[in-house]
Amino acid sequence: MVESLGPLSGTPWVYVIVGLSVVLDVFVPILPSGVLVITAATTAAGTGTAADVASSVRGENHLPEMLSLVLCAATASVLGDMVAYRLAWRGGDRFDRAIGRSRRLAAAQERLGAALTRGGGGIVVLARFAPAGRSVVSLGAGVAHRTVREFLPWSALAGLVWAAYSVSLGYFGGHWLGTSWISGALSVFALFVAGSVAAFLMRRPERRAAAH
Repeated sequence: MVESLGPLSGTPWVYVIVGLSVVLDVFVPILPSGVLVITAATTAAGTGTAADVASSVRGENHLPEMLSLVLCAATASVLGDMVAYRLAWRGGDRFDRAIGRSRRLAAAQERLGAALTRGGGGIVVLARFAPAGRSVVSLGAGVAHRTVREFLPWSALAGLVWAAYSVSLGYFGGHWLGTSWISGALSVFALFVAGSVAAFLMRRPERRAAAH
């Protein structure tokens, strides 16, 4: 994937591809949006060639590219969340029946509603890292008719934290190991570890409830 994005590095097309992938990821969770963000950051860092080493010696940095990627990914994340939220709001009954058929999804929706009512949406941030968690939270907020004021700030925080984490993985992986498959694999592994931890934390209330 690094080789595929390489020719596009430094062009607006990188941001278009990343943005579209992140937006659509809420509807098709199997899209590798996190992997694309990491790869784009690694490619933008460009630490794997002699020319890049020379630029590092001259003191040049890639902060503008990294900040642009974070902003692009975070904005696309919020946009995708809000589109899913609005669709679920308008088609509430259909989405509610779909969620109700899954005990896990119904429990996640209930916890989301309780968290937003208390003014704490940490579950929205956790869900952004968990596999398909973003979809469950965005659709669940719409089905439950949570207000934009309740949901949007947490969606924005979740998108920003996720984007900053993913871009940092790509940048530091490429900076320390170069633009190689090893740095990409380690960065993606770290992203999946974060997702596994988030999924575990989201399931803990279900386990406690089952125990009682």
